[in-house]
Amino acid sequence: MASTPETHYPVLQKDLKVDIAIIGGGITGILCAYLLGDKGLNIAVFEADHILQGTTGHTTAKITSQHGLIYSKIKNQISEELARQYADANESAIRMYEKIANELNIQCDLVPQSAYIYTLQDQYINKIQDEATIADSLGIKATYLEELPLPFSVKAAVRFDDQAQFHPLKFLLPLAKEITNRGNQLFERTKIVDIEDKSNYVLMTDQGKKVTAEKIIIASHYPFYNKPGLYFTRIYPERSYVVAIKAKENYPSGMYITAEEPGRSIRSQDSDDGQLIFVGGEHHKTGQAEDTIKHYQALVDFANETFTVERIPYRWSTQDCMTLDGIPYVGHYTSDTPNMYIATGYGKWGMTNSMTSAMLLRDLITDGKSPWQDVYNPSRQTILASIKNFVVENLNVADKLIEGKTSPLPKDTNIQPGEGKVIEANGQRAGVYRDNQGTLHIVDTTCTHMGCEANWNSAEKSWDCPCHGSRFTYEGDVIEGPALRPLDIHHDVNTIEKLLKDDF
Repeated sequence: MASTPETHYPVLQKDLKVDIAIIGGGITGILCAYLLGDKGLNIAVFEADHILQGTTGHTTAKITSQHGLIYSKIKNQISEELARQYADANESAIRMYEKIANELNIQCDLVPQSAYIYTLQDQYINKIQDEATIADSLGIKATYLEELPLPFSVKAAVRFDDQAQFHPLKFLLPLAKEITNRGNQLFERTKIVDIEDKSNYVLMTDQGKKVTAEKIIIASHYPFYNKPGLYFTRIYPERSYVVAIKAKENYPSGMYITAEEPGRSIRSQDSDDGQLIFVGGEHHKTGQAEDTIKHYQALVDFANETFTVERIPYRWSTQDCMTLDGIPYVGHYTSDTPNMYIATGYGKWGMTNSMTSAMLLRDLITDGKSPWQDVYNPSRQTILASIKNFVVENLNVADKLIEGKTSPLPKDTNIQPGEGKVIEANGQRAGVYRDNQGTLHIVDTTCTHMGCEANWNSAEKSWDCPCHGSRFTYEGDVIEGPALRPLDIHHDVNTIEKLLKDDF
């Protein structure tokens, strides 16, 4: 985001009628609009903020079909046929990026790279061997290795050839212009807050405008629309972290990730400031980390152990939607909503899965079928492992809901500039942040999605919901959903301000 210009697409100012409404202006929404744009359809994309500024603008941008040890998992737990569909879909996505970039002459730092998954533990050697064998049998150029061009030894690794990396915003911003050049529309700062299912769908914006659409695609990352589908019971959000370092050493080619925990991901990126190395990992469920700053520190420690770090010009974090079985939900929103579609749950592998989603949804909308529809089917039959995960994840949500309502609140009301805390105010929970000028910002921490209590994120200075991952600024504004409304201002602000000013 630091190396690309801001966008200024219009706010929707009047009611609108379109063939297809796409909710969400991230990578999936833009790719869907682009691929459908030459089909003679009237399309509009609606983004609550500015396009491409969410997870898309915070990715490490590996265009790879290597998604952990996914192929052995799908083959062994579901079927070889669905593993083959998944492999074909993601390999096809890589080729589609190359095709579009070449056709439109987009300069987006698209560089061929090999992708590696490696282990430092004996217990993963056989798993990596299996992954290499299965991936190769599915048509991926996969090779088992015991050495890597990294400054430390590994126990085992698998290399996927013919993969790539790129700068996603440099790729997608020209596509956004191409969408409007074709006569379709992009709207920013236009939040869709409700959907009415009539003869056509009627989408309501936060400014009271109506969008009538024959078909809709929900590409809002976490689905904000819960009826039907109940997606909040089938996905959960995880945050992960990146530090971008300048190192004394030249980076070896390739993109690397560990098979085991703690997860570590490495790749390079050329910039105006020279070569950067992205060091990523340290995932946890959103809103469920006591100290988010320590995750950045763990990555810095790993970077210092691996490279001679000279500077750390950037750091960031983002969150991804995780599904119960590790495979995204892409297709019809439910089995009985033929004109409503969804794409979510990429599990941190959004570059190929977003392109796959766009191609799959294009084919469903225009042809009624896709060669990959079964493996991505949001209504697929849940396997035994997924049933277990369903119980575990929803018990976790229930636990966090109860914990937020019943746990004793801290008595310490000493809040320094730049610090946020949850405190007790007349027996009630209050979220307080003191900015660097000493001004207090006081909110009711009850999430406006489903009533869980948000926790303070010290690294990003935000209030994060531990149940479904909604995030809010320290003033209570929505950063990302599924929440649609800001946090309320605490009803006892005057008393809290007096209490805290006296202590300060």
